[in-house]
Amino acid sequence: MPERNIEFGKYGARGVRGSGLVARRLDELAGGIATPVTAKRGLIARLHYLTRTDHARAAAREAGLTVTDRTLKAWLEGRRTPSKANLERIDAAYRMVRRQNVARHLLRRLNREGRGTRVEFHPLNQSQVPQPLQRVVEYRSMNVRRWDRLVGAWAAGDDQGLDDAWTTEVLPDLGSQWGQFEFCSNVGFAA
Repeated sequence: MPERNIEFGKYGARGVRGSGLVARRLDELAGGIATPVTAKRGLIARLHYLTRTDHARAAAREAGLTVTDRTLKAWLEGRRTPSKANLERIDAAYRMVRRQNVARHLLRRLNREGRGTRVEFHPLNQSQVPQPLQRVVEYRSMNVRRWDRLVGAWAAGDDQGLDDAWTTEVLPDLGSQWGQFEFCSNVGFAA
């Protein structure tokens, strides 16, 4: 098995960690509120999502939204507006709670009763790499059947765990040249 990339981009290659692209795609599949938190509509929608049940309130507190009920009520009624730091906390808490709520459903759709989901790997961009140093990399696709660790780490917000699951469970199935796909320009899949 090849070693992991230590000095990625040293000769001008461009790309993003595959696990980061997977997290981005899972966020897209999870959906959510499109209006930004800085708009009143987006703020109110996120606050309603985070406060509609006791379970949601507890998850929001775990995710870092630790304001009093009185402050939340004032924000919902429009009597006060949250600071920039609190807006960021509200958005982060919303994303975390949304991930936790959607993870089980998304996992079932991705695993498809053991059949898995087709994943496309688009190679890194080597246009800035001098010709003698360029690798031959091509587009690849394969069926990923084990999504449990990937979705679990994504739902928990564990970037390192997601990267470890990606590089130990998914990439080795690409064969002996899996190291070429540690960094990619895109990773695509649907659920």
